[in-house]
Amino acid sequence: MQRTTSYLRLLRPKQWLKNLILLFPPLFGGILFQPEILRNLPLPLLAFCLASSANYAINDVLDAKKDACHPTKKNRPIPSGAISARSAVILGSGLFAAALGLGLLVSIPFLLTLLGYLLLSSAYSFGLKDIPVVDIFCVSAGFLLRLHAGGIAFGIAISDWLFLSVFLLSIFLSLGKRIAEKQLLGERCASHRQVLQEYPLQFLHGTMYMTGATVLVTYAMYVVVHPGLLYTVPLCCFGLFRFMYRVIKESNGDPTESLTQDKVLLGVSLLWLLIVCLAVYGQ
Repeated sequence: MQRTTSYLRLLRPKQWLKNLILLFPPLFGGILFQPEILRNLPLPLLAFCLASSANYAINDVLDAKKDACHPTKKNRPIPSGAISARSAVILGSGLFAAALGLGLLVSIPFLLTLLGYLLLSSAYSFGLKDIPVVDIFCVSAGFLLRLHAGGIAFGIAISDWLFLSVFLLSIFLSLGKRIAEKQLLGERCASHRQVLQEYPLQFLHGTMYMTGATVLVTYAMYVVVHPGLLYTVPLCCFGLFRFMYRVIKESNGDPTESLTQDKVLLGVSLLWLLIVCLAVYGQ
């Protein structure tokens, strides 16, 4: 049982929440609850969940020594010794293959997008994560590929404003995560994530504030043509402020943890989803 738990922790199922961005195109496009769309939901979502878990397994092998220097990541299965690096590589390789197999069942364009995501994730793990600014844009590109894959899987075009909102939001969240890690680890930050040593804290703060403001603007431009969605703008603003509060006050910048552990942020997110559904599907 303990070994099973260790493998589950290696796969990080909580992080699968990020793959829900595949549902943004059909959600905002007003087709999410159509029977055909609901039937086709599991396959593309599962493909990306397996792909992301595969990447986490391989990345944890590469980062085992660095994670051992982190106050919480040292308890992950590989640095703690609960799972061997060899077992993690075998599992990750199997998940890569399974993800590509599922992607092929969806469509060739979807498979190519999924493959692009896997290649980008691998390049990030093997070196791009150590290059300032490049690392942040790689993370953002991963979110955009998810969004694009959702549009392909469910046959709906991506709005320009939605594209910009997701792009800027992912940059904002990545900056917040790096600020929190740099504050938490202090002078030891380079031993965990080498690129943190290259980032001045003022640069991270300034760019986070700038992208947070532009996220609000682009999202407002996206929803302004949908009267019901306009009421979600204050909730979006609150969510951005709450995340920044957690980053600066509590040095907690993991987006998934912020959503699942902060009851206030979770409640606002669920209210946002409810209003979106009422506005799009309540007509």
